Amino acid sequence: MRFLSACCAVLMLSVVAARAADIDPSLVEAAKKEGEVTWYSTLIVNQILRPMVDAFNAKYPGIKVNYSRSTNSDVALKIVNEARARRVQADVFDGTNSIYPLLDAGLVADYPPKAAAGYPADLKDAKGMWTAMNVFFLTTSYNTNLVKADEAPKTYDDLLDPKWKGKIAWVNDPTPQGPPGFIHNILVTMGEEKGMAWLKKFAAQEPVFIPASQRVVLDKVIAGEFPLAVMTFNHHVAISAKQGAPVAWVKMEPLSESINLIGIVKQAPHPNAARLLTEFILSEDGQKVLADNDYVPASPKVPAKVAELKPDAGHFKVNVVTPEMARDDLPKWTKLYHELFR
Repeated sequence: MRFLSACCAVLMLSVVAARAADIDPSLVEAAKKEGEVTWYSTLIVNQILRPMVDAFNAKYPGIKVNYSRSTNSDVALKIVNEARARRVQADVFDGTNSIYPLLDAGLVADYPPKAAAGYPADLKDAKGMWTAMNVFFLTTSYNTNLVKADEAPKTYDDLLDPKWKGKIAWVNDPTPQGPPGFIHNILVTMGEEKGMAWLKKFAAQEPVFIPASQRVVLDKVIAGEFPLAVMTFNHHVAISAKQGAPVAWVKMEPLSESINLIGIVKQAPHPNAARLLTEFILSEDGQKVLADNDYVPASPKVPAKVAELKPDAGHFKVNVVTPEMARDDLPKWTKLYHELFR
């Protein structure tokens, strides 16, 4: 469980700030000689890929950034297939679950970015195989027209109130950002015995599975189809609430934290440009681009556009699901998900 105070973050970052901010001029020159870099991404093109590329090109002109957007599974599949054909094309990739098959296939380069020197240990791999570029906090949200703030569930035990039976929506997503991640969070928080007892009681509440994304689940809450939902992204709630939607999120501690990570492909055709792009995305400048475009930056130095979305400013605790945790334990969480809820 991680809880960052603003004071601790500032103190930690002051030690590494100068070192993390410096980019070796020789890396910049080598990247410019390569002239281009290819990024396989899971992020939304208009919302963040284009703004990030524009910001990178403004700082490092002369390096063309090619990008391709796919799902997590497709990003991994494309890189694996290209490696098998000995025609590696991607230099940089991002995603959540895409890292597992790439690590297993030995297709991830080890490069510890200097820009991530001040990142928490659970948001980066010690060998530099991956680093969190943005983070997701999953929690309970509710329709403010249907549920008054003082009546909204504040704790996990509150979700067991009989009045919520059959009225709680959640995504049908067999990943750490769906029911398996919810199960993990409960077991880590409550312990195996108490956690299993709680999960059985929650299953008796008959939560409704929505075969769509977390965004769609939240939209159904906003539309009044359900009074509340679990495992929704708090930044999605903030975006919708700012636009006038009747929705709010609950600091149901600990929230589950999932990460979108960035890594470099082993034997990348443009390794120096790949390192430079990675350094930029993880730097204060790149993280501000994420924040400006409604993503929650991973860097403890850069606040979210709505500061309270992050644990330090929002004063809430989280359980982080690292890639290693998900790779090793996801089968167990998924098995419990099917046994208890399906």
